[in-house]
Amino acid sequence: MNGNRTFTMIKPDAVEKNYIGAILEKINSAGFTIKALKYTRLSRAEAETFYAIHKDRPFFGELVEYMISGPIVAAILEKNNAVEDFRTLIGATDPAQAAEGTIRKMYATSISANAVHGSDSDDNAAIEGGFFFAQRDIH
Repeated sequence: MNGNRTFTMIKPDAVEKNYIGAILEKINSAGFTIKALKYTRLSRAEAETFYAIHKDRPFFGELVEYMISGPIVAAILEKNNAVEDFRTLIGATDPAQAAEGTIRKMYATSISANAVHGSDSDDNAAIEGGFFFAQRDIH
């Protein structure tokens, strides 16, 4: 990935509430192009691997349980300044603190059920995107 791409996941709470289309529309309206998209469900081992950076934190077990509780939608997005612009679009982790009009303000219900994941750096965007997509799946 070249700095103009980021990774996102629509999390189980938002999928369960049928917000996939609304969230993807918000992403498209913000000028992002979807380069890869997958509807899938994480196994326990996959969730533990994806979130391994948090393994020593007290919320790790709860996070893994949440992420395997239902299907997710994984996507690679492209736009100039993708990581920073997407983080602005999704808003603060706590939806109560998120700005009006952000994805989390509109669709999240709590800090843990916060509707979407967004990569926090270009390096992590490449790593996280590569976790879900083979190069041939990115267009």
